Amino acid sequence: MVKRLSITIVSTVVIIAAALIGNIVAGNKPSLGLDLQGGASITLQPVGEYTAAALEKAVDIIERRVNSLGVAEPEITRQGDNVVVNLPGVDDQQRALDIIGRQGEVLLRPVLQVGTTNTDATTTTVVDAGSTTVPDSTPDAQPTGPGDARRSVPSTTIDDSTTTTVAGDSTTTTVPQIAVSNDPNDPTANAVLQGDGDTVFLVGPAGASGQVFNNDASADITTGNWVVTVGLRKGALGEDVWNALTTKCFNREPTCPTGQIAIVLDGKVISAPVVQEAVFTGGNVQITGDFSETEARDLAKILEFGAVPVRFEVATVQTVSPTLGGDSLRAALISGLIGVLLVILFFFFYYRLLTIVVLGGLVVSGALLWSVISYISRTNGLALTLSGAAGIIVSIGVTVDSYVVFFERLKDDLHAGKSLRGSAQRSFQAAFRTILAADAVSFLGALVLWYLTVGSVRGFAFFLGLSTLSDVIVAYYFTRPAVLLLSRTRLLRGRKVLGVATGEVAQ
Repeated sequence: MVKRLSITIVSTVVIIAAALIGNIVAGNKPSLGLDLQGGASITLQPVGEYTAAALEKAVDIIERRVNSLGVAEPEITRQGDNVVVNLPGVDDQQRALDIIGRQGEVLLRPVLQVGTTNTDATTTTVVDAGSTTVPDSTPDAQPTGPGDARRSVPSTTIDDSTTTTVAGDSTTTTVPQIAVSNDPNDPTANAVLQGDGDTVFLVGPAGASGQVFNNDASADITTGNWVVTVGLRKGALGEDVWNALTTKCFNREPTCPTGQIAIVLDGKVISAPVVQEAVFTGGNVQITGDFSETEARDLAKILEFGAVPVRFEVATVQTVSPTLGGDSLRAALISGLIGVLLVILFFFFYYRLLTIVVLGGLVVSGALLWSVISYISRTNGLALTLSGAAGIIVSIGVTVDSYVVFFERLKDDLHAGKSLRGSAQRSFQAAFRTILAADAVSFLGALVLWYLTVGSVRGFAFFLGLSTLSDVIVAYYFTRPAVLLLSRTRLLRGRKVLGVATGEVAQ
């Protein structure tokens, strides 16, 4: 019996100590929330028409995107129809703002022409087989060279007149003016869209949307360049739509004369690859472009989680100072420490030598909590907030209650004239049922709060539930064997334990 108890308590202490040391060596420590370490707070305001269901879906997508950033305990809440995103300790607030603010609306549009922005005049020049000029004002634009005929046209049209030389004769073939929408996000009309740098694209109506892609997107390196690989949906909504568009571009039909498909994200061309095969049968599409690693990963996240069904604009961006939270945490820790010291003094006065078990249990429980919180912070982005610290402090009372229940039951047995050695095991078995019942109520309360609330209340619930589970583990694997072993030692024989004589005489 003594050997088994010794193995239990030693194993418990060694495992928890190893976990603590392992986290310290690995550099793991509890991450702090927005109220303790500061960060960014972004308020998004919906614009245009939307439904309540679409707004809920939008919040869900934004939450998944933010979680993919690896931000510790991001908080996404609704204030009326506005969405507030709190990002504790973000290193690159602009990058997070870019991903949150992007709607993720992907359109696949055939490229009619490719050109560059003319910064010397009030025109946008698209140069390919012919020249296209989109003037921002009405003055005439004169030809600048052979075969480069340009005329001023209304801002909503493109004149595609080209000069072609045949057998030494110059003949002019006039192509009807191409109507261009003033709204670059209009998927049903031609549009001039910006690409990287000074590159601009004249694109036709969208042949497909991002709905052709499934939720399997990843950023990879191919031939030294970052690319985004995304899967195609099966059937009429995926592969069929995609292949219909790629076939037109592969065959260089008039609706896609360049053979390129512009992948448009929120009105900007992020890539315009040339179609290499008419029909895609592999189920995956590789999006190429001059991507950095961050750009490729961000695009993969957006394609993976889908488009936000509600269009938002950034209403406010605030930097949150950690000073107030830090002061509050310091005050909470000081008050909690004072409370623990007062409890320990009470135990020394009321439960005498068994208080050493309480001290040991609190140390073991604290080490276990610190290790678990540190590990989850590192692997799953958990952060300790003020509300979480409050949950831990409240749980100390739950832990102390467990000792009181055990010791009071043991005290009753000693009053009845039973020996300490014989009473310890029976008292714990009876007390443990009460401990389990009390902890179960506390854990269920934390579980209900977790599922029915949002924000800081969820943090309180999580840490309260975690601390409650820790109490059960420490009570059975540390407190029980510790008291049972002490009851068999000479230290307590013939002494008054819990203010009651044990009835055992030192040998």
